[in-house]
Amino acid sequence: MTPPQLRLAVQSRVIVDNDWSGDPDGLVALAHHLLSPTNRVVAVTSSMINPVFGQPEGAVAGAALARELVDLVALPEPPPVHAGSNGPFGDSASVAADAIVAEALRDDELPLLLVCGGPLTNVAQALQQAPEIASRLTLVWIGGALDPAADEYNRDTDPVAAEYVFGTPGLAIWQFPLETYRSCAYSVAELEADLGGSGRVGEWLWTRFTELPLPDFVQLGGVWPLGDSPPVLVTALADESSTYRETPNGRVYTAVDVRLLFADLLARLRLHERRR
Repeated sequence: MTPPQLRLAVQSRVIVDNDWSGDPDGLVALAHHLLSPTNRVVAVTSSMINPVFGQPEGAVAGAALARELVDLVALPEPPPVHAGSNGPFGDSASVAADAIVAEALRDDELPLLLVCGGPLTNVAQALQQAPEIASRLTLVWIGGALDPAADEYNRDTDPVAAEYVFGTPGLAIWQFPLETYRSCAYSVAELEADLGGSGRVGEWLWTRFTELPLPDFVQLGGVWPLGDSPPVLVTALADESSTYRETPNGRVYTAVDVRLLFADLLARLRLHERRR
């Protein structure tokens, strides 16, 4: 018999955008969004991979991985998955950008949060196609850095897109910069034990880490940050136990409740396995 459950309110619509064929931390975050009953994932979009990793069709490959995860979770109403551009921001449209625009223009009582855990390519293209959507959504971005001299992958993969997005009038941006998302450290041993031991979805996620083709210049130590996960705190949980400072166009998060974030992730994975 299934134990009784609390009735939880849905608090947001979410579009989740990421470079899914890169670091598997994005797929971990996607699984968390999909399994959270307090946000409704309405679309998943896939972005380019930095050319240094040698994936010229990274957006297409990433969309395939995201679809595989969506199918595995098996929601009653699974969100559609759309591939974006395989190159940096320019004048060309994409199916991913079209999907972002369409959802932003759709009337719904729930606020729309566009969660991006990779380069801002698809976001910039959507804003270029339809500038009026800037006031109809909030961008939640894993990227940038408090230190302007720091290298930061998501910003630096498509800096023109980042500049365009941050220069868009009327767009609210909640940012989790490098210094904040790096605090979401997870040991490799914990990843294997926690993800690999948390049902079929967790096992699938752990396999993405073991099968990731790491280039020779990447020297893996004992820690793998799950840096794409913090947006779940604002889409599905709560940020009262995290900290942020206000900016002219939104927020910059300076600390996140890592315990709440990952305890909820593992509980969601295990409950999903128990109930399926």
